[in-house]
Amino acid sequence: MSDRYVSPLSERYASREMQYIFSPDMKFKTWRRLWIALAETEKELGLPITQEQIDELKANADTINYEVAKEREKLVRHDVMSHVYAYGQQCPKAKGIIHLGATSCYVGDNTDIIIMREALLLVRKKLLNVMAELAKFARAYKDQPTLAFTHFQPAQPTTVGKRATLWLQELCLDLEDLDHVLYSLKLLGSKGTTGTQASFLELFDGDHEKCRRADAMIAEKMGFSQCYPVSGQTYSRKVDTRVINVLAGIAQSAHKFSNDIRLLQHLKEVEEPFEKTQIGSSAMAYKRNPMRSERIASLSNYVMADVINPMLVASTQWFERTLDDSANKRLSVPEGFLAVDGILDLYLNVVDGLVVYPKVIEKHMMAELPFMATENIMMDAVKAGGDRQELHERIRTLSMEAGKNVKEKGLDNNLLELIAADPAFGLTLEELKKTMEPSRYVGRAPRQVEEFLSEVIDPILEANKNDLGLKAEISV
Repeated sequence: MSDRYVSPLSERYASREMQYIFSPDMKFKTWRRLWIALAETEKELGLPITQEQIDELKANADTINYEVAKEREKLVRHDVMSHVYAYGQQCPKAKGIIHLGATSCYVGDNTDIIIMREALLLVRKKLLNVMAELAKFARAYKDQPTLAFTHFQPAQPTTVGKRATLWLQELCLDLEDLDHVLYSLKLLGSKGTTGTQASFLELFDGDHEKCRRADAMIAEKMGFSQCYPVSGQTYSRKVDTRVINVLAGIAQSAHKFSNDIRLLQHLKEVEEPFEKTQIGSSAMAYKRNPMRSERIASLSNYVMADVINPMLVASTQWFERTLDDSANKRLSVPEGFLAVDGILDLYLNVVDGLVVYPKVIEKHMMAELPFMATENIMMDAVKAGGDRQELHERIRTLSMEAGKNVKEKGLDNNLLELIAADPAFGLTLEELKKTMEPSRYVGRAPRQVEEFLSEVIDPILEANKNDLGLKAEISV
């Protein structure tokens, strides 16, 4: 295969499990399951179909004669009819009742819905495992003070664990969206060529109730609670938009996480995993590039851009059906899932191996903490008899001087020394240093982590505990 294009989504990024869901084998085996469900339903509703015919269909459901179908398609230029023909070759007794009353979208569209549901279930499982690892990380570092940033400028301290809850909360929102779309998916059912069920009304001798029951019975056999009540020849392509929007939401959250990790790695406070034999740069042997996080960002951009595809398809369909959706759907939906699958594997791998450097975090904190502690220092000085307005102006002036020493002269922050030397404060350097305990300035961050995990995350993980325990294998 070295002489032709091979998608990196299958070669490099997506798992074998997700690749199988979008494989030809999954697709065509699902077609046969749908033909069996249709035949069984028609038999149960009184059409002259025998159990022997259905047994023959079931006996050959998984042994697809691909070469026969491929050769037939060269002749007739129609994939569904080629597989009807190939199935009929294996099932001579049932040949005449395969696909009875149906149009191509009966197998095509229903299979698309079934495959998207399977893919969403796998995405859900991986999302939950990322959430579980983030919860462990947040709990482990809930008390570790760290500089918080607004505008990427040092701001009031938070904790490493509290920052992780921000990543985690975004995944909670993604899970809510995913569950809403996943559990509201419906089959197309057996709607016929323009959605009127005219062919089935003819088959059932004008019995409208049997046409209605056929949809419900097929849905039940395929594991769905219901079908979309009305359609043209296809299910509404807005369904694809809803699904890809869920994937794009996960990509947004993952991208934000990857940005933060890349910035933290620059600060040398937190690093993504780095293999013992991994090479960071071909020229600079010392480098430890955040390549996993960068790949998350890259794939996430692709998924977020992919949203426009189903939107364009849905908005430009004509009346009951046109075929200008087909080529786009074959690319945009599978590739969106394959990319998100790769993103979540990377996300899980990164969180599972995050390295935290408390000494570096503390060093950065202590360089900025004197500025942030000025309000507490001022209050202590007021308690000792100082004038609040005068002290505020003195602190403002001294802070500007200390800032100038840091920025213009490259010196250490000497604000505490400047305050100790100012008689207006009446505080010694030793007294001032006692205020430099970072945990005094993180507010409710540790408690917020505990409350969020126990009240929001733990119940989710407990309800889905059978899906937990995944380890991500990635191609670095």
